[in-house]
Amino acid sequence: MRLFLMRDILVNGGDRGNGITPSTRETEREKRRPALWYRTHRMVFELQPHLVGDLLELRPLRPDDWDGLFTVASDPLIWEQHPARDRYKEEVFNEFFREALETGSAFVVIDRKTQRTIGSSRYFGLDLEKREIEIGWTFLARSHWGGKYNAELKRLMLDHAFKFVETVVLLVAPTNGRSRKAVERIGGVMRERRAGADPHRQNVEHLVYEIKKP
Repeated sequence: MRLFLMRDILVNGGDRGNGITPSTRETEREKRRPALWYRTHRMVFELQPHLVGDLLELRPLRPDDWDGLFTVASDPLIWEQHPARDRYKEEVFNEFFREALETGSAFVVIDRKTQRTIGSSRYFGLDLEKREIEIGWTFLARSHWGGKYNAELKRLMLDHAFKFVETVVLLVAPTNGRSRKAVERIGGVMRERRAGADPHRQNVEHLVYEIKKP
């Protein structure tokens, strides 16, 4: 579980009367703090909370989720409008899965009724100055397309994110009409076009949608 620690910084001498300066106190705290805690400035952003809704459960992605998640991802139709259209292949998805684990911010999505794995999503790119974070890399089994599952997935992640940031962004390929409609249904407004690279290092363009905190 990865957390971003945002704490108020002591000023004007710090703790008076005990001989401990702010820098000394922070040094001692750093020695005791787990490696996955990152100092910033005000509060704690937990990148892998356990989120539960009426239909879905989101929990941190684990190495032993490989089989269940690849069973979903091996459907070529999931990726037909995505820039990485070959992600249904085992060797390609293996790289996607490895990167997801390394982020420390990815989820496995579980259908609460059947307890089956049906997809994944993750947080990415926390920007403290803008108070902004991205939600992306989302895919769901085709059996769970149609709106209500994606809507609850995003609602759970948005509700958690808005405890700490003011804006959530979502990047969608211009050719991915299905994902664009899904983002617009949950309130996404297109902000800009952004050039980038796909997993094959080819230049691609993304539409950047944003959702503001209510």
